[in-house]
Amino acid sequence: MSKKVVVVGGVAGGASVAARVRRLDENAEVIMFEKGPHVSFSNCSLPYHLSGIVEDSEKLVLMSPEMFKNRYNIEARVHQEVIKINRELKTITVKDWVTNNTYEESYDKLVLSPGATPIRPNIEGINNSNVFTVRNVADIERINSYIKQNGIKDVAVIGGGYIGVEVAENLKLADYNVTLVEFADQVMAPFDYDMAQILHKEMMDHGLNLIVNDGLAKIEDGFVTTNSGKKIDAQAVVLAIGVKPETSIAAEAGLEVGETGAIKVDHNYLTNDKSIYAVGDAIEVYHRLLHKPTRLALAGPAQKQARAAADHMYGIPSRNLGVIGSSSIHLFDLNAASTGLNARVAEQAGMNYDYVYLMPGDKVGLMPNSNPMHFKLIYEYPTGRILGAQAIGKGNVDKRIDVIATMITMNGTLEDLKDLELTYSPMLGTAKDVVNHAALVGLNLLQGRYKEVKVSQVRDLVENHAFIIDAREKGEYKAGHFKNAVNIPLSEFRNRLDEIPSDQPVYIHCRSGQRSYNMVMALQHLGYENVYNISGSYLGVNLYEYFNDVVTGREKIVTEYNFK
Repeated sequence: MSKKVVVVGGVAGGASVAARVRRLDENAEVIMFEKGPHVSFSNCSLPYHLSGIVEDSEKLVLMSPEMFKNRYNIEARVHQEVIKINRELKTITVKDWVTNNTYEESYDKLVLSPGATPIRPNIEGINNSNVFTVRNVADIERINSYIKQNGIKDVAVIGGGYIGVEVAENLKLADYNVTLVEFADQVMAPFDYDMAQILHKEMMDHGLNLIVNDGLAKIEDGFVTTNSGKKIDAQAVVLAIGVKPETSIAAEAGLEVGETGAIKVDHNYLTNDKSIYAVGDAIEVYHRLLHKPTRLALAGPAQKQARAAADHMYGIPSRNLGVIGSSSIHLFDLNAASTGLNARVAEQAGMNYDYVYLMPGDKVGLMPNSNPMHFKLIYEYPTGRILGAQAIGKGNVDKRIDVIATMITMNGTLEDLKDLELTYSPMLGTAKDVVNHAALVGLNLLQGRYKEVKVSQVRDLVENHAFIIDAREKGEYKAGHFKNAVNIPLSEFRNRLDEIPSDQPVYIHCRSGQRSYNMVMALQHLGYENVYNISGSYLGVNLYEYFNDVVTGREKIVTEYNFK
């Protein structure tokens, strides 16, 4: 007897389940229900319609119901919302929004992939016609039509996560005046505060008005007001505060909801009803590094869950390794990616950890388009087990983070990463790749070969008149330096040892940390015991300080910024 599989919701989770079931069973009856007009679309590409990068919104639609039927013999019913699960009868109740009729549909196996709903705070003006969220193709079409038809010039985007940042970027590329408001002290929570400052500067450099440490208080005619009382011109508002898992029909049917507020599933993505699976943004998953339930609204994990659920229906075993949270984004001229834990989360979890921050070239320096890659690697202390990484630059940051994600999955350590053999071409990378380099720096710190201070500590050093050596050449120093730094270039220091005190801490920097590291090691060999390399060096500290200097008006700690 053939199996009847009913799927609630499409896109990465639901559509992938349906397609996998068909590949495993040509005789199965497969029906997908989607309450919206499109059952399969590129939701991660939605913001790019606002800039015209994806000019035709119809191209965001990947598969129509007709294509599903003709190619895969899968019935995709759009504009039909599943409003109830009748577990005892093994049926669902469906509302057809075209005919307004309600009917029942039976199932042998039911898969829930309802996704997550954008959060709309209960504030004044939240239901105005110029307030939008982004979840599907119809949403992005509404935003684009509204701002064009009404001659909108000023748009406020509320929320600095992936969707908010991408919406803000694409609206700015379309030449709108865009303000991004973020309640936290930084955008992009997967990145640590020090790394996020690079993204803040990038937004500022491209004319995007970024407000952090502030939230949305109310929406009024032509402007929004923040918690701090700022009034921001905005004839349109896009909410990207976050999402909450869509669990209503599951909870009403008595399916268990986990501690994170998402649907609880087992190793095989089964709910507490052994005929009902759940996948995608609506479910609770296991974080393999934090060893606790979490939520992860990403397309890649949803597709893996979908395959595993379909396989389980047919007795095919699968491993559930949990999630680590790997993601990437393109922002104006920069690429950014992260995986695993950042330092903030490791700290909150009570883990013993340390990290390195370095900025080697993304390819051989004499090659065209060679640029620094800002790379932060977090590892467990004292084991050296790799916990996470973040990378930002103009080059292939995703490649480097994918390597780290693989190492985390394999329980790799700094020693493993140091010895990893990777490809090399002068046009594509360096013989000692960024990730190998990070492992070597981490091992030096782990083994106590030298000491360093972080970019976040440098302001205090300058303001308290610490002894700081600038190891760059005279011309570099003249172009901008820390206000109290002494210029003793690496090429001269051996002849100027009498200028370097041995009875107080000495902090050394260059542009990126390499020359200063060499000076630190040499001074240690010469008997100096209290010398520190400044992590990130002049370029890293400039990037760390710049955004806050500009928006707060505080006194800068450098004579001139230098980002070259």
